[in-house]
Amino acid sequence: MTKNLLSPFQKFIQLESLSGILLLGTTVAALIWANSPWGATYESLWNYTVGFQTEDFSLQKPLILWINDGFMAIFFFLIGLEIKREVLIGELNSFKKMAFPLFGALGGMSVPVLFYLFLNNNPETLQGWGIPMATDIAFSLAILSALGSRIPLSLKVFLTAFAIVDDLGAVLVIALFYSGALKLSLLAIALIMLSFLYVLAYRGFYSKYFLIIAGSIIWLLFLKAGIHPTLAGVLLAFAVPLRQSIQTPAFIENLHTITSKLQVIPTREQPVLTREQMEQIDDLDDWIERFQSPLQHLEHNLHNLVAYLIIPLFALANAGVSIISDVPVDHDLVIQIVICLIAGNSIGITSIIFLTRKLRIVTIPVDIRNYHIIGVAFLAGIGFTMAIFIASLAFANAPQYVASAKIGILIGSFVSAIIGYSILRWGSLLDKK
Repeated sequence: MTKNLLSPFQKFIQLESLSGILLLGTTVAALIWANSPWGATYESLWNYTVGFQTEDFSLQKPLILWINDGFMAIFFFLIGLEIKREVLIGELNSFKKMAFPLFGALGGMSVPVLFYLFLNNNPETLQGWGIPMATDIAFSLAILSALGSRIPLSLKVFLTAFAIVDDLGAVLVIALFYSGALKLSLLAIALIMLSFLYVLAYRGFYSKYFLIIAGSIIWLLFLKAGIHPTLAGVLLAFAVPLRQSIQTPAFIENLHTITSKLQVIPTREQPVLTREQMEQIDDLDDWIERFQSPLQHLEHNLHNLVAYLIIPLFALANAGVSIISDVPVDHDLVIQIVICLIAGNSIGITSIIFLTRKLRIVTIPVDIRNYHIIGVAFLAGIGFTMAIFIASLAFANAPQYVASAKIGILIGSFVSAIIGYSILRWGSLLDKK
């Protein structure tokens, strides 16, 4: 069973790598569109208000916020599923396994923030300290995959586990520091509903339709309560059971029973099944659904949606920075974010990992060399998706700072990618280990 449950982790690497290529394409498209003669249509499209309103209730948002608050909740739901699986049965299910990526993530989150706080001298941009702390796993894994057999699988596992811990840290930061004024009554209702879902999951009950309905209500409650609604996606993921409702022997036994019944049912030369055959097929579908891990099944179904639609759509809506617009660019903010992404991540990750290895707190796989760690530390400076997301929250009422932050993120991520790729591509020539 463990082998089957770990297969989404391997598929995750492949999907995220392909998603990174698509993400790059949509980013370039957004930049070209925003700086073309049709740049005004870019702004007007994503700021077009969509929703509905009654006398007692209103849910109207610009299209870009439906993407950032709505579609991205699905992205965070998938992150929550991955965190739960890795903690229970994957690369984070023991301290020994968790230590290597955990300490790397701590360095990759804390040092860039310290760099930002040290470099920043503008009180109006101080709230952007969370921007350089998260790694974009799609872009970084795409670069590792481009290096092919030069990169050991253990390094991809490290980067994936590291980025998952990193994303969890970013989620907590969003929840604690980038949410609005709280309406405690609505938040209490949402937490009660979540607790009820957790009790049902603990007792083995799971219905995807019930989860969708309850999840939509919880998302809305978080939104109206002042908590960023994407956090609801992460919390909902922990209400999805990991284990199947039936075990393998029971499934195989029923599979044999259904097969035996199908063999004795008279067949006919027609393109449709008989009623008896349909009954057995329906019975088989029911047993298959009960045999599948709900968490694994959801991961499998959501990966393509997130990797090939939601994240590229997010990039298309958010990466279009108009270089020639009338919005002034804060060059200090741009430079600060660039330095934090490049130097903050590379110094923070390598120094903490090398220190904890020296103190024998972590054990590094034998096929991971020093230059691998340094190269991945630079790749961690690719902060695209989560960094832009946090920037849009930090400077929600200051479009000039949002645009400046995006420019810094794009430059810092691009330079980090080039340096990281170069070290991993040619680092073996200089490695003395």
